Amino acid sequence: MVVGRDAALTELFQPRSVAVIGASNRPNTVGASLFRNILSAGFRGVAYPVNPSWTSVSGVRCYPDIASLPEAPELGIVIVPAAKVGGVVDELGRAGTRGLVVISAGFKEVGGAGVALEADLLARVHRYRMSIIGPNCFGVLNTDPEVSFNATFSDALPPPGNIAFVSQSGALCAGILKYGRSERLGFSRFLSVGNRAGVDESDLLRALGDDPRTKVILLYIESLADGRRFLEAAREVTDRTPVLVIKSGRSALGERAARSHTGSLAHSGQDLVFNALFEQSGVLRMDSIGDLFRTAKIFSSGLRLEGPRLAILTNSGGPGIVAADACARGGLELPPLPAPARRRLAPRLSPSSSLANPLDMTADAQPANYAAGLSEILRGDFCDAALVIATPTGETPARAVAETIVAARSRSRRPIVACLFGLTDLSQEVAYLEESGIPTFTFPEEAVEGLASLAQYHAWSSRPRLPVRTFPADRARVRRILAAARRAGTQVLPEYAARGILEAYGIAFPASARVRTPEEAVAAARRIGYPVALKVASPDISHKTDVGGVALSLADDAALGRAFAAMRTALAARAPAARLDGFEVEAMIPRGKEVLIGIQRDPTFGPILAFGMGGIYVEVLRDVTFRLVPIRPLSARHMVRSVRSFPLLTGVRGEPPSDLEALYATIERVGQLAQETPEIAELDINPLLVRPEGEGVVAVDARIAIAPSSRSAPPSSAARSAGRRSGRRSPGARRPPPR
Repeated sequence: MVVGRDAALTELFQPRSVAVIGASNRPNTVGASLFRNILSAGFRGVAYPVNPSWTSVSGVRCYPDIASLPEAPELGIVIVPAAKVGGVVDELGRAGTRGLVVISAGFKEVGGAGVALEADLLARVHRYRMSIIGPNCFGVLNTDPEVSFNATFSDALPPPGNIAFVSQSGALCAGILKYGRSERLGFSRFLSVGNRAGVDESDLLRALGDDPRTKVILLYIESLADGRRFLEAAREVTDRTPVLVIKSGRSALGERAARSHTGSLAHSGQDLVFNALFEQSGVLRMDSIGDLFRTAKIFSSGLRLEGPRLAILTNSGGPGIVAADACARGGLELPPLPAPARRRLAPRLSPSSSLANPLDMTADAQPANYAAGLSEILRGDFCDAALVIATPTGETPARAVAETIVAARSRSRRPIVACLFGLTDLSQEVAYLEESGIPTFTFPEEAVEGLASLAQYHAWSSRPRLPVRTFPADRARVRRILAAARRAGTQVLPEYAARGILEAYGIAFPASARVRTPEEAVAAARRIGYPVALKVASPDISHKTDVGGVALSLADDAALGRAFAAMRTALAARAPAARLDGFEVEAMIPRGKEVLIGIQRDPTFGPILAFGMGGIYVEVLRDVTFRLVPIRPLSARHMVRSVRSFPLLTGVRGEPPSDLEALYATIERVGQLAQETPEIAELDINPLLVRPEGEGVVAVDARIAIAPSSRSAPPSSAARSAGRRSGRRSPGARRPPPR
């Protein structure tokens, strides 16, 4: 357990005393810039420069080592060569310092000897029970006036605000601070986590979620230290604070070659897994850094959107159409302007105006026209928010329009967002609008995308909080089947064994019998009733269709006999080394839609649940969605409804609708099985037939791979949470004040 994960992070965010080891007067060095920034920010605590080469740094007495300091600093900021960092940590630890920010690079990120250096650093941090950010990080910024702490080496400091930013990229941070300054974005806290030897994004999410000065949290991540911990932390935080993320790069979902459909889909669809993680936890994913901060602008303004209905007011048709298209992409609605409003507006606008939504007043619109249009848009219960687009002309002076928008905002509780669209310098008007609490954008689609994120967050924060359902299960039967597989040295269960595990969790299969001879097959088929299916039973054959191991819709004894003989011939040619446990004779299910449900267990994310289009085309159509286990009823419903082929399950061209409630429950049952049975490495139900409404679902084929017996199951989320609650904290660490 990394000590930083148990600490209150107080020393890292709001220290009362700081030692900068490696502070310097040498121009253009990190040591000089960082210490100067601490002083110029007006730090409310005490800052000590430590460097044997200087008697003073930036006019402050400099100390040769930690032992010479008049007190033990609460936080040590280390800017020395990587090989010397370990010795500095020992000095700080012996002095009683509990917080550590390591700016120095040259650790795990460079590979080779750097990996060993970081392991040694972490061992020392454990020894002294310290909390650490870094190494190889940009530093920490806290703009709280009671703290005023800028321990970064950036030369641009944004104004105080309510946006918190956490980045895995230190190089990105300096540019972001400059961008924020130019865009009038204020930050509450700002830091990079570097190599995440201790504190990671999950720890910081919880800390920032408890910060009353933070209204929105932004993350730039390239990978996750622990996907399961992130899910737990994000789900907790997003209930009260919006979290926006930009995820770049790729994180491997396992080194082994996936053998089941689910495994190969999860391995090649890593980005879909991250999408699932963010959706399950209420995190809003952005496509670019620009999107990240433009959306943050809306959230930081304090606006909240309580529904998807948007009204657009414009003096130019083109930008209005662009905004309407963006609404369609973002899931926002454009309700028609009510007839009474159209009647009142008609005499007050140009005859060429379009009294629709968007409400296009044409290029000759004047401020009075904007006032009339806004008055009608914001009247009654017509919409949930308004977007005002202004393309300044001689008839439409930008300042007057801005003042009209501000006046309308003072009379309405609904969110108003503006777009000033033109070639002239509109910076003063934009600044006036934003200082008045109206987020303003250059292009209409940017404004709509931000509003769509507001609506998405409202849907998340107002969702019903349903607990994970627990279904009855014959766990003893599952243990017996797995124990038998262990004794036999089997890693991929025969289908009849996989069937037994799934049946123990209430998942239905067709009536069946295992046979070895044509005569036994005919006798079984007569008991079950024709038509039947014939399938090979083998632990060595994952995809039966590929080797001729499946025959369907066999109507009588003769057809079954021919299929039996043909299957033996095909298996001898295509899978001569496969072990055969006989053949399965199964009842044919008369009708149903084929879907896939599967599990892939990943070392970072834990069990991943997959759902999508089933049958032999699953890897071609790629119509699959993922979720992390455990899965709640609402997530199961969203899984099914998010695939492109969902309309097939609702009934088309006179077909009856499928039994969706049974399908949702089956997804939850599979999730429960994965949660309770860590021995299952991969699971694939393909196809699962979803029958007409009221007739349930039936699994037709199943495959389960179990983990090698040497693999120990990872600790459960509950166990990790218990560890965090066990009271293992840094000695003397101050708890944050009550909120």
